[in-house]
Amino acid sequence: MSLVLDPAAQDLLFREARTANTFTDEPVTEEQVQAIYDLVKYGPTAFNQSPLRVTLVRSPEARERLVQHMAEGNRPKTATAPLVAILSADNEFHEELPALFPHFPQAKDAFFAERPVREQAAGLNAALQAAYFIVGIRAAGLAAGPMTGFDFAGVQKEFLDDDHTPLMVINIGKPGDDAWFPRSPRLEYEDVITTV
Repeated sequence: MSLVLDPAAQDLLFREARTANTFTDEPVTEEQVQAIYDLVKYGPTAFNQSPLRVTLVRSPEARERLVQHMAEGNRPKTATAPLVAILSADNEFHEELPALFPHFPQAKDAFFAERPVREQAAGLNAALQAAYFIVGIRAAGLAAGPMTGFDFAGVQKEFLDDDHTPLMVINIGKPGDDAWFPRSPRLEYEDVITTV
């Protein structure tokens, strides 16, 4: 059985897509970011929590502050990418549930009254949304360079607050020269899928 999605789109989103390590200096516009979000906001989350928050780092001053918190190997690409996004989980996402989950607005208090429960749910569902965001970047014809090599506490203190937990930093733009490392192996179907 074949997939319904056009093979060229499959390649764009998955088979040919790679983590970019260099970028051109072509800007990433607000319109492109809006189009990405308008696509990926429809990805499912539990209770339609939608806890992902995205902080776009556009100013040179903010970029310089962020680069200081990146692991040494990630600093050059973060310093030169056209756009950098900090993805975080909003641990107070439940405040939006009456609007986002209107057929059961009581979910806010029935399931998410306690902070540890919210933090676990926000982390899981925002990570799911982060994956959608990466695919959305690819759908816009851009390359993504997601990274978790940074000082999480430092980034939280510098750019977020106690209610937002950083998940990853993503460099975004058109791929530059020598942007790709060789493709790493993937597990085969039989190594991942089991039937019971």
